Amino acid sequence: MTTAVGTSAGIGTSPLRPDGTLKVTGEFAFSSDLWADRMLWGATLRSPHPRARIVGIDLTGAVATTGVHAVLTAEDVPGKKLYGLEHADQPVLAMGQVRYAGEPVAIVAADHPETARRAAAAIVVEYEVLPPVVDSVLAMHEASERVHDRGNLLRHVPIRKGDPSAGAAIVVTGDYEVGMQDQAFLGPESGLAIPAEDGGVDLFIATQWLHGDLGQVADCLGLPPSKVRLSLAGVGGAFGGREDVSMQVHACMLALHTGRPVKMVYSREESFHGHVHRHPARMWYEHGADADGRLVYVKARIVLDGGAYASTSMAVVANATTLGIGPYKVPNVVMDGYAVYTNNPPCGAMRGFGAVQACFAYESQMDKLAAALGLDPVDVRVRNALEPGDTMPTGQVVHGPAPVADLLDRVRAAEPPRPRGDDLRELPGGVANTTHGEGVRRGVGYGIGIKNVGFSEGFDDYSTARVRLEVVGGEPAAVVHTAAAEVGQGLVTIQAQIVRTELGVEQVTVATADTTVGSAGSSSASRQTYVTGGAVKAACEAVRAAVLRRAGRDDVTLRGGRLVTEGGEVVADLVDVLGDRPIEETVEWRHKPTHPLDPRTGQGDAHVQYAFAAHRATVDVDVELGLVRVVEIATAQDVGRALHPQSVRGQIAGGTAQGLGLAVMEEIQVVDGLIRNPSFTDYLIPTILDVPPMHIDVLELGDPSAPYGLRGVGEPPTISSTPAIVAAIRAATGLALNRVPVRPEHLTGT
Repeated sequence: MTTAVGTSAGIGTSPLRPDGTLKVTGEFAFSSDLWADRMLWGATLRSPHPRARIVGIDLTGAVATTGVHAVLTAEDVPGKKLYGLEHADQPVLAMGQVRYAGEPVAIVAADHPETARRAAAAIVVEYEVLPPVVDSVLAMHEASERVHDRGNLLRHVPIRKGDPSAGAAIVVTGDYEVGMQDQAFLGPESGLAIPAEDGGVDLFIATQWLHGDLGQVADCLGLPPSKVRLSLAGVGGAFGGREDVSMQVHACMLALHTGRPVKMVYSREESFHGHVHRHPARMWYEHGADADGRLVYVKARIVLDGGAYASTSMAVVANATTLGIGPYKVPNVVMDGYAVYTNNPPCGAMRGFGAVQACFAYESQMDKLAAALGLDPVDVRVRNALEPGDTMPTGQVVHGPAPVADLLDRVRAAEPPRPRGDDLRELPGGVANTTHGEGVRRGVGYGIGIKNVGFSEGFDDYSTARVRLEVVGGEPAAVVHTAAAEVGQGLVTIQAQIVRTELGVEQVTVATADTTVGSAGSSSASRQTYVTGGAVKAACEAVRAAVLRRAGRDDVTLRGGRLVTEGGEVVADLVDVLGDRPIEETVEWRHKPTHPLDPRTGQGDAHVQYAFAAHRATVDVDVELGLVRVVEIATAQDVGRALHPQSVRGQIAGGTAQGLGLAVMEEIQVVDGLIRNPSFTDYLIPTILDVPPMHIDVLELGDPSAPYGLRGVGEPPTISSTPAIVAAIRAATGLALNRVPVRPEHLTGT
């Protein structure tokens, strides 16, 4: 399958997304829509206990079920038994013990999905139930039971800058907590595995990282990577939840065992158990400032609950710690971040990982500091705002634009959206306003955050692009092929825009992402437009150079399918230059290098690029009922260069809505290691009636080291929207509110 893009729009414009109309009309093919002849259905048996030893497994009932073709356990894993993104600690199927409720124990393939589910339920597992480790702070103690033999501490990241004993005239402290948030993508995990004639397997999967999956799947299947071919199927949202392997190995095992295609589709409840979530966090902060409100020191301790397996916890805690004082100048920093194993559900990547948790704490502290000083909360932030040339707590110099003060001033000055008519839905507050009774109070709050872009700490972060220029139907046409996952962010459109800009051709086809081309890394960390966009641009430059060599001209450019001089003279037609000899180039593109953190001091140039966003939130709070209505949001963000302005605004609005969810409603309720609300009936996410009018201010301050000057967009709005909304609720109620999401009982005292 290919996606053709045929409009004459390059970078800086907003052409129609080729998948947009199909998605809103319900015609788009998601991975759950895949089908193959003789296809079987897979199902998974999961542990009901967060911690237990497996005493025995009786497969008799499942094997005897009519229509069942395979029942597999850990003994049937043909290759490596463990997998993981950063640390291979997670079993393909449970081996001897289970470490979280929902861990896969056995898998079944049958000729009907209901048959597969009934067969899985017929498997009898005898467990010796053990007390789970569920408190992340207690888990670090030596006396705690060990989730893994290596101990419960996954990683400790210390940051030491300046004088650790520095004092200050004004000191504020706070304890903060962030609950477990779910990515809540609308398309649950799904995929189709088809056995191949060469003994390998073709996997069509909704994922964020094709080559990341490939390495883990091939190892677990005991096959060379050349015999495991992955293609991107339609993805119904991701937000970090598809970075980790879910059913990829399971579907392939069943397909290879049965010799038939096997499809797996999780139910919504199973999806809650089948992917990682945002790390719950417990944080302790102390800020010291002089009498003028300038920060002297920050001391902090952050503990992230990584759950039963490592996933990306080691990277998440590094982000939380290195970004943990926010976009502020602080000469003295003592900070410690910990990622810890527990028997809670595994946690990993979610939009803005690490930075989201820390921002809630440090922005709450900045409001406390402003109150202690009797100053305006924006003025305190502006007074301490990072500027180009300043150093982070890691000692890394901030290069390029850092418009922290400007963003804050912009959101403070922003006018609220004006109603466009008599329709109540157009008014701030809309039809879902809580009430107009005497118990309603209005508050305004601010937040600003910082986020790294790209993978960090010396990770070899790159992307590969293949661009082919040829003649099709008498016209010049280009094909761009990468392994970059389109997860709804509009990357397919961006790739076509870059090719059209660089090669000056109208017809551009974006080939389906798969593993027949080199890795593009993960669609995460706000990196894909930066890195894959850079690779596509570089491949186009190589193709253009080859065209000019073939034409024997170095004083022309490609425009409108012709070779044109600077003065506009057409010297040749591109069709004539290409003839029947296409030009194809494949390029690996890397950004500037990063470096590991010093394990003792946390010093080092760990990050590629920093991105900033600010929010102002206005809320109405009914203090009698404990209801909150966000009635207006203003946000400003530097995006470097908006390659597709409409998509940029969409990313900012969507990220803000996800931050709103964390502020007032979204939390996976985990009690003694068990998820109590694994459905969209009980796990609440914002609807259109919860999302207020937004004033969005987009700055384009180009980063000189990035392709087209662009900057990552997707994560920053999620980071600063949450603390801004909670600050507004505090302003309305006078309550401390040191935990998110804010619940009705936090507002009413019940």
